[in-house]
Amino acid sequence: MDIGDMPNNNIKKWVVVYPVYINSKKTIAEGRRINVSKACENPTCAEIGDCCTHFKLPFAIEIDKAYPRDFMQRGRVRVLLKKDDGTPCNPAISSMSGCDCIAGKQLMLRIAELVPRHPGRTKKQEPASASNAGTAKSGKGGKKKR
Repeated sequence: MDIGDMPNNNIKKWVVVYPVYINSKKTIAEGRRINVSKACENPTCAEIGDCCTHFKLPFAIEIDKAYPRDFMQRGRVRVLLKKDDGTPCNPAISSMSGCDCIAGKQLMLRIAELVPRHPGRTKKQEPASASNAGTAKSGKGGKKKR
């Protein structure tokens, strides 16, 4: 979706989601914002963007941006939760109080649920398990007796 076609093209007011926010491998001090039991392992900006597409939310991936606490972690996703008139883009992801921070947290929880089922992620894991089985040594190990 082109940013010019979106209802609110002032992208600076959109909610920012860094992959660190939903990474189960990170601590709260390192930037995780949701419970570790609900977080997912090592999400990418592309996976977060695909989840936004699934929820029919306008988004923009900013690859050139870095997470301030860990500048080696590149990329973030900007997501539009509310239109100019204040109505939610997706009523399933909205807050009752009208606070964007609550809606943003709800969005992070929904994304963390979807990322492990991402098609690219499931394809990556299947060959890894098959290659591990082939590299295991068969037969006796250790020193030979003389």
